[in-house]
Amino acid sequence: MAGSRGAGRTAAPSVRPEKRRSEPELEPEPEPEPPLLCTSPLSHSTGSDSGVSDSEESVFSGLEDSGSDSSEDDDEGDEEGEDGALDDEGHSGIKKTTEEQVQASTPCPRTEMASARIGDEYAEDSSDEEDIRNTVGNVPLEWYDDFPHVGYDLDGRRIYKPLRTRDELDQFLDKMDDPDYWRTVQDPMTGRDLRLTDEQVALVRRLQSGQFGDVGFNPYEPAVDFFSGDVMIHPVTNRPADKRSFIPSLVEKEKVSRMVHAIKMGWIQPRRPRDPTPSFYDLWAQEDPNAVLGRHKMHVPAPKLALPGHAESYNPPPEYLLSEEERLAWEQQEPGERKLSFLPRKFPSLRAVPAYGRFIQERFERCLDLYLCPRQRKMRVNVDPEDLIPKLPRPRDLQPFPTCQALVYRGHSDLVRCLSVSPGGQWLVSGSDDGSLRLWEVATARCVRTVPVGGVVKSVAWNPSPAVCLVAAAVTDQLLSAFVPPEEPPLQPARWLEASEEERQVGLRLRICHGKPVTQVTWHGRGDYLAVVLATQGHTQVLIHQLSRRRSQSPFRRSHGQVQRVAFHPARPFLLVASQRSVRLYHLLRQELTKKLMPNCKWVSSLAVHPAGDNVICGSYDSKLVWFDLDLSTKPYRMLRHHKKALRAVAFHPRYPLFASGSDDGSVIVCHGMVYNDLLQNPLLVPVKVLKGHVLTRDLGVLDVIFHPTQPWVFSSGADGTVRLFT
Repeated sequence: MAGSRGAGRTAAPSVRPEKRRSEPELEPEPEPEPPLLCTSPLSHSTGSDSGVSDSEESVFSGLEDSGSDSSEDDDEGDEEGEDGALDDEGHSGIKKTTEEQVQASTPCPRTEMASARIGDEYAEDSSDEEDIRNTVGNVPLEWYDDFPHVGYDLDGRRIYKPLRTRDELDQFLDKMDDPDYWRTVQDPMTGRDLRLTDEQVALVRRLQSGQFGDVGFNPYEPAVDFFSGDVMIHPVTNRPADKRSFIPSLVEKEKVSRMVHAIKMGWIQPRRPRDPTPSFYDLWAQEDPNAVLGRHKMHVPAPKLALPGHAESYNPPPEYLLSEEERLAWEQQEPGERKLSFLPRKFPSLRAVPAYGRFIQERFERCLDLYLCPRQRKMRVNVDPEDLIPKLPRPRDLQPFPTCQALVYRGHSDLVRCLSVSPGGQWLVSGSDDGSLRLWEVATARCVRTVPVGGVVKSVAWNPSPAVCLVAAAVTDQLLSAFVPPEEPPLQPARWLEASEEERQVGLRLRICHGKPVTQVTWHGRGDYLAVVLATQGHTQVLIHQLSRRRSQSPFRRSHGQVQRVAFHPARPFLLVASQRSVRLYHLLRQELTKKLMPNCKWVSSLAVHPAGDNVICGSYDSKLVWFDLDLSTKPYRMLRHHKKALRAVAFHPRYPLFASGSDDGSVIVCHGMVYNDLLQNPLLVPVKVLKGHVLTRDLGVLDVIFHPTQPWVFSSGADGTVRLFT
């Protein structure tokens, strides 16, 4: 029984190629007697009554045994071991069956033919040449990257990936040894190597060369003219036209309506015409606004070369030809200092002009400049220049202010360096380089007194207190005589000397002797303190003297540069000290620095404080007048550049909103400077008048300016030795 079953199992897969071929041969006309004689041995061997028919069906019918199929499907993982056992059992069963048939006493032709066919089928079968086909279908092979197989064959068995353990050296040896290596490809469906046939190689070569895949296809066959050019009597078709050809199509109408709606909504945009210009362009042809680079906003066109002049002509005028001395001087100059980079030459005709030797070098330098030199476009705003000028009031609306010269005070023989007016405005004092101090009557320009001091007078100051007049003898004697000298005189930076009888007759009352020359003197508002500036280095540049106690003191411990001018604050205990580059504001009671003003000037020359005390003006030797608002910032509020030369003096009017500046250009500029009580409103600065009258002497013009205390008048002293009054 086991032998017959094994034969049935093994015969099915091995006889599969011959199934359909053997079926027609297994249907001869039945003979009545031989089947009866042959059934007994087969039934005896297999143990069944219908052994002949079962063996014929299982071996030759083409239908596999259901038992074998179920066993293969259930035990898919153990196919190799079981198949080998079944094959052995099948062979043994078949051998037993054939031996029993041979040993039978009466031969059976039907049994002999079956046994012969079984032997032929095993002889023709070869398990090495199996047809392996991947039946996974049209699915991506990347799905099998993480699995050991690549698909399934016709029987449902897995197709395992071949082991790729060969390195590049093995592949190189195969390439050298195998003559068919070049026509071997790998099948991605099975992972095996396939050798292309000659027909397949020829097909690949035809496709690579751009030819048709079919060898017998002729792309140049003559065209068949199905319709001749002759007009025939009868038409090809005489079918009447359809009714739909005369009625507008509703489908097309709906499509058109949808397109119209999409165009209205902006969903469909018309195609823009393609730009026919080539993709390359001239790098230097950028002057055209329609060019590629001309459309860029920040593009800067290349500067054009200067046009050639007469010197570059082949026949220049005689004045452009260099002489021998000029030619030698041109050769000795540096290439960057030469006015012309070539020597002008004269030729009889244009044919005699040789080739320019520096042509390639100049072209190269030109391209190098255009390539490396940066160019920047500065956007200019189209603004009317009149709109940039601030809307200032007219000068006639800002009167009163001095407009013309009224008096000239003559008498000094040298430079008049300083001026000062009495608090009442009746007297004027002037100091000059001629070593004299003159007292003038303002109304008549008469010199009342001349006091020789024996040196250059660089600064004078009238005591601002109306009750103290240093020119009036009685009051001055009473003020100075109130001093009682101490028993032990203190150590002071200056010496106080009483005037002699002769000096008293002249007008002198007191001498304060300093170790260095005095460049400026100024009074405190109360009239008891006096500040002086010395032309020295160190912390003793500024000294403060007290007349009532005959005391002198140096308020600073260290120096912050060369001091130019000092001034007392009119209302607060402040002292303003102007150096060359800055103006410092010190609190005298607290003895500390309050503010540091930066005028942004090279050299400060003069200083003046507004009567209200919240604004300061500075003049400089670089022709600048700087206005500071102490409540606003330490930077200049406004910088005026009306003078052409250095400023020598600046001054505020005690009552009127006026300030003036004198310069070495010989002019006095009067400006309207209104300071408002409202802190949110900035001062109004308007130049109103330019006063001229002084004559320039030794490149010096106006040396000092000062306003009248009550009238809108201004006094000016100049290098021409005169004092002028403008009203």
